[in-house]
Amino acid sequence: MAHFDNEKINKRIDEIEELSLKENFYSNQREAKKLIDEKNELVENKNEYLSLIKEIKDIKDLAFSTNVDDLDMAELLNGESSAIFIKIEELRKKVLFNGEYDSFDAILEIHPGAGGTEACDWAEMLLRMYERFCERHKFKYQIVDYLPGEEVGVKSVTMVIEGKNIYGLLSGEKGVHRLVRISPFDSNKRRHTSFASVNITPRFDDSVNIEINPSDLKIDTYRSSGAGGQNVNKVETAVRITHIPTNIIVSCQIERTQLKNRELAMNMLKSKLFELEEKKKKEKLSGIIGEQKNIEWGSQIRSYVFCPYTLVKDNRTNFENTQIEDVMDGDLDVFIYSYLERRAKENG
Repeated sequence: MAHFDNEKINKRIDEIEELSLKENFYSNQREAKKLIDEKNELVENKNEYLSLIKEIKDIKDLAFSTNVDDLDMAELLNGESSAIFIKIEELRKKVLFNGEYDSFDAILEIHPGAGGTEACDWAEMLLRMYERFCERHKFKYQIVDYLPGEEVGVKSVTMVIEGKNIYGLLSGEKGVHRLVRISPFDSNKRRHTSFASVNITPRFDDSVNIEINPSDLKIDTYRSSGAGGQNVNKVETAVRITHIPTNIIVSCQIERTQLKNRELAMNMLKSKLFELEEKKKKEKLSGIIGEQKNIEWGSQIRSYVFCPYTLVKDNRTNFENTQIEDVMDGDLDVFIYSYLERRAKENG
């Protein structure tokens, strides 16, 4: 089970309670609500943990005091033990989400890499996989920008996903995904390898202070088109924002009004700038400034093999699943939690 730091949790609860006593605490309603929600969740997790400790102690005491020949009591103990193991599993998953932005909504982007038409098709297959994942968990999602491939698939797609701990949940999906299959586009039925990159960033709103100089922005409007586009070819509601100093470009075309699309695009830009700063910090700490992984062979985090056998393998955790159709239908939980547990162990 992931480490449950009761002392650290108590300290954070005390910090939030101290902040809530200050006169200006509720001057920023959004920030106040965020802190109160954080405190409530910490208290809930703490109480759940303490309750589990008590239940485990009680069942141990009962087991030691039970006659070995009492079959009815043995059956009761087995049932109680199974229920406790389920609760432990639920709490174990909860405490994996302790990052600063884990509770945020997420922005997911998919870009095809080496492989041409094959890669564009693979990018669309990944899009469908994440859509099915969201539907399985009843997460709300929107495709906010979609650039179709020249023949099939997508050249680029961006979706916003809303749900509890969704950024923390999907953060490990960031990286290059590799596909091996018999190409449906090859008349000779040869095996092809394709690549696509998935990027995940937290979705920031006005509650997060990331300064952007308006003079650094180039804002263009255009007519919505493609998947998710509304008012297609009628009015220029879609918005594209270029951050001139970094050449970061974000687009949004999902909303009916230009104002709404601009607001969403600005939040996406915040996420991009945050990601850039985080990358700079990591490069500075590790001394590998400028090192990047290409979307090609050798840089993948996960491989999806359809032929000559069926296998999905995560290269970071070595977790494997031969039920590839289930995975492509959004059954990603075991891969996700295997990665999160590994990360938790590495971070102590």
